[in-house]
Amino acid sequence: MQRPPLDPQLAITFFYYRDLPQAMRFYEEVLGLTLAIDQGWCKIYRICSGAHVGLVDETRGMNKWAADKPVQLCIRVSDVDGWFAYSQSKGLDGLSRLFENDQLGIRAFVFRDPEGYQIEIQSTTRTGA
Repeated sequence: MQRPPLDPQLAITFFYYRDLPQAMRFYEEVLGLTLAIDQGWCKIYRICSGAHVGLVDETRGMNKWAADKPVQLCIRVSDVDGWFAYSQSKGLDGLSRLFENDQLGIRAFVFRDPEGYQIEIQSTTRTGA
């Protein structure tokens, strides 16, 4: 059988939460993401065109909450310095220093959301990347 054409219309990364309302407040109020799809126990937020993050009530989703979070949500922005200053003012959990990685061509920092998922905010240091 031949594989059908892959024509993605939407990309969603799902995270599983014990306290969905707390996670929603964080993604809406701290990150400023907009709720794109409300499925009741699953809330899907738009990050940028075609990219979304889904917040799932772990009692209802296909996976369960786990203490170990071997996944990171990375969001590229145009003003990483402004986001870093804002993040400092919010006192975000696990906030790193602002760092540069010349090999990857980024300036970035990380922090954790209310249930431990790591979020990286970065900008490129390369033209056209």
